[in-house]
Amino acid sequence: MKRIRLCRLYTIFIAFAFFGLIEKDVAQGTRFFRILGPAATTIAAFEPDGTLIWSNAQPGATYTIQVASSLFEGTNWVDYVRIATTGGLNTNLIVAFNPSAGMVLIPAGTFTMGDTLDGEWDAVPTNIYVSGFFLDVNLVSYSKWQSVYNWAVTNGYNFDNAGSGVAPNYPVQLVNWYDVTKWCNARSQQAGLTPVYYTDAGFSGVYTNGQDAYPYANWAANGYRLPTEAEWEKAARGGLSGQRFPWGDTISESQANYYGDTNDYSYDLGPNGYNTNFVRGGQFPYTSPVGYFAPNDYGLCDMAGNVYEWCWDWYGTPYGQPTPINPTGAPPTSFLRVLRGGEYSGFAVVARCAFRLNTEPQDAGAGFRCAKGL
Repeated sequence: MKRIRLCRLYTIFIAFAFFGLIEKDVAQGTRFFRILGPAATTIAAFEPDGTLIWSNAQPGATYTIQVASSLFEGTNWVDYVRIATTGGLNTNLIVAFNPSAGMVLIPAGTFTMGDTLDGEWDAVPTNIYVSGFFLDVNLVSYSKWQSVYNWAVTNGYNFDNAGSGVAPNYPVQLVNWYDVTKWCNARSQQAGLTPVYYTDAGFSGVYTNGQDAYPYANWAANGYRLPTEAEWEKAARGGLSGQRFPWGDTISESQANYYGDTNDYSYDLGPNGYNTNFVRGGQFPYTSPVGYFAPNDYGLCDMAGNVYEWCWDWYGTPYGQPTPINPTGAPPTSFLRVLRGGEYSGFAVVARCAFRLNTEPQDAGAGFRCAKGL
């Protein structure tokens, strides 16, 4: 475990297994934490990037993180709701680490966005910093889409497309960019959270209707939203660097749902053609159930193949605009939005982490997953 001395406190970056424990336990209510180790230790902060900070730590000593859902005994327990809002490392700030069910934490940090492994011209490697955020483990399923959609249309929302899916646990498809941004707002309101997308710069009109090409995003809101292109690629890479796919440098149909072509792509291990696990009597689409394949190291499924995923950004080059720190995409001069991830009928080349597709936001040919700020 890595320790960093900081203002008389010591910092530890918690293993992802620990975050997984939080994710599994959120349905049980509030969680409590404490540090056990030499000398008196008190949790001082739980930073938004996943950093746990405690006082009186001794260099080289071993400390244990304990987690409980209820308190029957012992001392020095803290819950993980926000108990101070002034910010800084020494203000006893415990951040609410309580993701919605089905989401995982993508840790803050710098990563290399893009690569030149296969001659990309619009994915030139760029160092990008992304703050921590939560992301859906799976693509939004057809059943999840319908649940929120049905609530939304009875609460003032209007959509261009009703969406479709092979079965309840398959990804929703045939929804456009306007549909999914409005759906994110509806999911937020249904859950009692603050929507992210608005029709005005003052954030007074929630985006619920029409095709608003330039909705305003309140990035400080705690509701659901589309990931930015940078967030999506950081999440897809799962902590790896310089690899084609979320798990490594080659792909096979045991790892993702795509169209195999071993003759044209040396990194495609096939077999050729549609993934035979999902060919159902010639009935399209040949999508696969969400969560069917093994996750990447961040715990995310289907970051390659199955269905393309909408991102927030306008398509542009170079990316990392307007700043390489939490970029939100090119200026609104383009008429195209970004899609990522590939699809069941796409070759291995489009399933690569660095591959960028763009299309008009009114095109209904993709799926998506939601992000959420800390």
